[in-house]
Amino acid sequence: MNAAANPAPSMLSSASSSHGLHLGLWAVQGVLALVFMGVGLVKLFTPYELLASQVAWVGAAPVALVRFIGLSEVLGALGLVLPAATRIKPVLTGLAALGLTLVMVLAVGVHVVRGEGYVLALPLLLGVLAAFVAWGRLTQVTLDARHEAFIARKIA
Repeated sequence: MNAAANPAPSMLSSASSSHGLHLGLWAVQGVLALVFMGVGLVKLFTPYELLASQVAWVGAAPVALVRFIGLSEVLGALGLVLPAATRIKPVLTGLAALGLTLVMVLAVGVHVVRGEGYVLALPLLLGVLAAFVAWGRLTQVTLDARHEAFIARKIA
């Protein structure tokens, strides 16, 4: 009997767990992309005075910094989805997640320094989720490897 036709049970469980992780990563990437796109666009296009009246830390930050953070979040959101979806430089998805993790680490630091402990939950959660995507896409379920395996199966 051909071993390739009947893979060992451990190979099947490994493949299914990898598939589950892949789907979980896509779900988290989608949620993060929506969140970061939304908050990034707000920081980019809301008049500074209005934003400063609604978000405490904005009033203490220069306009250029607020806009830069917004741009970083929008580009990060695009980076979470587009490279992976198009398979064009998919490693950028993991790197975008790393960048967003850094943005959230810095956000936590700012809120701690400002004594705004009441707002730490969201940047902590987003940072952990972004770190999960970075870990998953850079070390566990790399899209390049999946694509190469898919092509190899089609050729064989």
